[in-house]
Amino acid sequence: MNRYLYRLLPARIEMVTAGPTPEEQAIVSEHFAHLEALTSRGVMLLVGRTQDNSPRTFGIAIFQAESEEQAQAIMNSDPAVRKGVMRAERFLFRIALAGEVSAHV
Repeated sequence: MNRYLYRLLPARIEMVTAGPTPEEQAIVSEHFAHLEALTSRGVMLLVGRTQDNSPRTFGIAIFQAESEEQAQAIMNSDPAVRKGVMRAERFLFRIALAGEVSAHV
């Protein structure tokens, strides 16, 4: 099993700087529910985004997959990617060090 990372960038920067349209917000909600389901299945290891609402903002998803093809399929299945609200770029990723992670910091 390999680990991968995909970086997410908003397709329309105003979605971050000025706020999403109702359609974008609905798709982002689908995106979150999708990643939440993959996390509960043990596919996603860590998901998050930067907290600056600027043109530099981005999100990441670190996950496990059996192959490059499966990793690509997982990334492409993300509703935000599939529906064009976010652009994604995938990387093979190796975790060198890991501490305990709390989602409620």
